[in-house]
Amino acid sequence: MEQVLTLVVRVEKNARPAQTDALETAARAVLAILADERSYGEGEWASAMGTWQDDRIRKIVKRSRGAEWRRATGVPGITVLGSGAGAEDPANVAEVRVFPPTAVDAVPPELANLQVSGTDFEDSAALPPLVPGVPVLWVNPALEMSSGKAMAQCGHAAQLAWWDLSDEARKEWEAADFALAVRTATPAQWKRLLRSGLPVVQDAGFTEVEPGSRTVIADHPRLTG
Repeated sequence: MEQVLTLVVRVEKNARPAQTDALETAARAVLAILADERSYGEGEWASAMGTWQDDRIRKIVKRSRGAEWRRATGVPGITVLGSGAGAEDPANVAEVRVFPPTAVDAVPPELANLQVSGTDFEDSAALPPLVPGVPVLWVNPALEMSSGKAMAQCGHAAQLAWWDLSDEARKEWEAADFALAVRTATPAQWKRLLRSGLPVVQDAGFTEVEPGSRTVIADHPRLTG
């Protein structure tokens, strides 16, 4: 039975996260559950995480607000707060909760009943400059993806980078609270990145993009040596 990791983004009626903040926070949420002590060894989520990682690392992004969000936070998982990147009001940060994988037909009802469509955001303010040494997830400029789809793809890219890192580099990233940035590459940048050997997400094409589409490339400084 195929496993799926669910992420839920909080979208209140009068408080929507900015696009970049949502993408970055989703990626950090995936890293947070990968690094959590409950996800490996004898941890309570270890079996589910292992089964999921041994197969296609499917992710689904849903949205909730109000009572729906409160019910979702009652399901075991991890909530990650964003930085407000791309938001006109820096106090309006993204909130994403990530949950351990389940079989597709066994997603908890508090999550299964949430909406997946309509998860689209936009940046209302200029993005901060990139910080040297901070990993960047570069989005393919030629693809059009909903915010929910892009959040899942950024989560994939962060996970591929995590798998390729040494234990030491993983600990450093965790100590930095999984600092990262998400940016859309220019066409010229994208061509260079494709030749770099960095981890690249190749989508199965079940939704929104053609099968085999390369969606996001993870540019982590510890992977370029």
